[in-house]
Amino acid sequence: MKSALKSGLLALAAAALPAVASAHPAIGEAAGFSHGFAHPISGLDHVLAMVMVGVFAFQLGSRATWLVPTTFVLVMALGGALGVAGINVPFVEIGIALSVVVLGAVVALHVKAPLAAALGIVGLFAIFHGFAHGAEMPENAAGAAYAAGFMVATALLHVAGLVLSYLIGRAGERHGLFVTRTAGSLAAVAGVGILAGLI
Repeated sequence: MKSALKSGLLALAAAALPAVASAHPAIGEAAGFSHGFAHPISGLDHVLAMVMVGVFAFQLGSRATWLVPTTFVLVMALGGALGVAGINVPFVEIGIALSVVVLGAVVALHVKAPLAAALGIVGLFAIFHGFAHGAEMPENAAGAAYAAGFMVATALLHVAGLVLSYLIGRAGERHGLFVTRTAGSLAAVAGVGILAGLI
């Protein structure tokens, strides 16, 4: 678990990189990666959903710990390709907001979903998030670098959720569960606010 903690600290450090990168305008590959990396962490809806995926994966345990986040990142890449190609995906903003509500609620209720159902849920929402990333790719960005950027940022947010869950769990089973459920509830409420256009 020490490696997981180290990964979490790296995730927090990496979150500061877009601000540093933006101070030095770049083009091509550099602009593509930095724009892609910044996109998932620039919106509350994306951040909450990504972190909740990590927490959800931790709650399920076993193979889900790595399969759930990996599935999200891979399917999100597919959604990103749809966005870049201009293929229409309906209800994207609603889907993104609902992902925060549903994932927050799943965490709050400590749902022990079967692995297949968990993968289906995160895969569905990953398409909406990926499409938003792809559709908003800057014209001067290099496509592959941009995709790598938003995939790396998303993976780091998943890791942050996993590490936070581990650290919260260290507080004790009863207190840890309370904190996790509270965090999930707050995320779900924020998702409702996003859905209603209040946030």
